[in-house]
Amino acid sequence: MHRRILFPTVLLCITVTVGANTINGNLQQVVDVKDKNFVCNTEFSPNESTVPMGTILKQPVKVQILDIENYPLEYTNIHFISDYPRLATVSDVIKGIELDSDHKWQGNITIDLRFMGKAHIRTELVNTLTNNTKSCGNKLKLTIIRQQRIIDYVFTGSVALLVSLLYIIFGAALDLTILRNLLRRPVGPAIGFLSQFLLMPLLSYGIGYLIFPNSVDMQLGLFFTGVSPSGGASNMWSVILGGNINLSILMTTLSNFAAFGMMPLWIFTLGSLIFARGNMHVPYKNITIFAVSLIVPLAIGLAIQKFSPRITRVLMRLLKPASSCLILFIVIFAIITNLYLFELFSWQIVLGGLLLPWLGYILAWLLAKMLHQNAVDSLTIAIETGIQNTGIAIFLLRFSLPPPQDDLTTVIPVSVAIMTPFPLLGIYLYKKFAVRRFKDNLSDEVSSSIRDASG
Repeated sequence: MHRRILFPTVLLCITVTVGANTINGNLQQVVDVKDKNFVCNTEFSPNESTVPMGTILKQPVKVQILDIENYPLEYTNIHFISDYPRLATVSDVIKGIELDSDHKWQGNITIDLRFMGKAHIRTELVNTLTNNTKSCGNKLKLTIIRQQRIIDYVFTGSVALLVSLLYIIFGAALDLTILRNLLRRPVGPAIGFLSQFLLMPLLSYGIGYLIFPNSVDMQLGLFFTGVSPSGGASNMWSVILGGNINLSILMTTLSNFAAFGMMPLWIFTLGSLIFARGNMHVPYKNITIFAVSLIVPLAIGLAIQKFSPRITRVLMRLLKPASSCLILFIVIFAIITNLYLFELFSWQIVLGGLLLPWLGYILAWLLAKMLHQNAVDSLTIAIETGIQNTGIAIFLLRFSLPPPQDDLTTVIPVSVAIMTPFPLLGIYLYKKFAVRRFKDNLSDEVSSSIRDASG
């Protein structure tokens, strides 16, 4: 009886041992293959593509594994990995048994193009038993762009037209006599000029480098915003907060006039370092065309001022509302036509959009106080410095950079435009509350005095 039980048990143990040794031998072969010098090559045709987002790409690919004769391909899968799954993904998995006798596989893979940007697709061999991986040579380089729509052309054309009209108004409203008189003692304008064209570009460069160390696109967006000074809304806020409107208009006029030279100067110098980090070429031609194209409407405005005083008076009344409307139009239209931008919003983008104007307010105010400017002028200089011309920044980015950089960088000036008014709104509410509280206290004191007198 014991022999009948013992014999099958011994036979089962021998079978299990032999099977385990066989599996272990194959497993050891799989483990050892990581150290073999076999070659895995991938050939994409073509190896670089510019494709629209939101589409599916059928990409021809050829994979070949050399010097792998003793490698058990049944334990191998070929995966296609995206460096940025948020931008592009590949779900295809090729099993090793699908390779032909020469260890080759050729066919199409399906790439889901989810969002714009630059993505790389690489090939990996994966051992299903050990999860060891080996990367194959060559990558597919994808530039994913947004398809141009009719509304995009309408947006670009309308902004170009409105910017040109605004600069005609600037030229007509430029009072050369007042300008000469104020420039005889230009302490306030000089502080504003230094704040706008020295402080803000350096500040935007530093913030971009610290917050976006690995994103050249975001650095460019913040830098282009930092070199676009004095948005039209600054005059409006100067009036609302009780600033010096004459100084505000002068600084706005000077900054817009100086921007013709200072914006290209900063972009061609400090900005070139950002372009170099991203292996991008500085768009000298586009930026030069942009600067020259603004000089023409400004000259038209000066001609109107000289030859038609009546039209000049009308245009001067339009300066403030036209500036404010242009900023609102560009920002709102940019948001409506590019809702995809909010997919890019992150805490870094919000922080960058907050730090640039808020630090601009604080540092410019401190500089003005250090140079003995009164409270009203210090507030005005701070407002003029912190408020950037985000509309011009958006237009300049769209005009100067190729896709997808032109779209990706736009998120920064939009973020700056959203975050800019909050400190000013806080000051306005504080002043309004303080004045109301003062009036209430004064009314109580007067009422108390009347009661005491009547008693």
